[in-house]
Amino acid sequence: MVSDKIKVLINREIDNLNDLSRAELVARWMKVHRATPPKGVKRGLLERSCAYQLQARRIGKLKPATAKALLAIAQDKPIQQCSVKQVLKPGTRLVREWHGVNHQVEVLDTGFAWRDQHFVSLSAVAQAITGAKWSGPRFFGL
Repeated sequence: MVSDKIKVLINREIDNLNDLSRAELVARWMKVHRATPPKGVKRGLLERSCAYQLQARRIGKLKPATAKALLAIAQDKPIQQCSVKQVLKPGTRLVREWHGVNHQVEVLDTGFAWRDQHFVSLSAVAQAITGAKWSGPRFFGL
């Protein structure tokens, strides 16, 4: 989690981008991207690129999966979905209330555990709980 102090510093640096000349923004772009900006690029894009780089330097870049999804969106391509097992770490507990009963599911290396039973998918757990076919990630709000 990012501290309030770091957030204030980042916001101040981003606000200061408004004071830079276009030439200074282009120089920052070239330093980061190691290329000149596209011909005709607007000042707003230069500022947003610099703002992103400031944030990335302070708090880290996007996760590769997020960057890949954004690139797919920009190219108007379908986003590759990752499985819930790839996102959830073993030991994570999912809790869902269903008809007044709290259900706890533990994420395992090999699937999911619910009421001392092993399931290979979260959808199978959701079906066991509800008696109907459900998307497990949707049932658990993922």
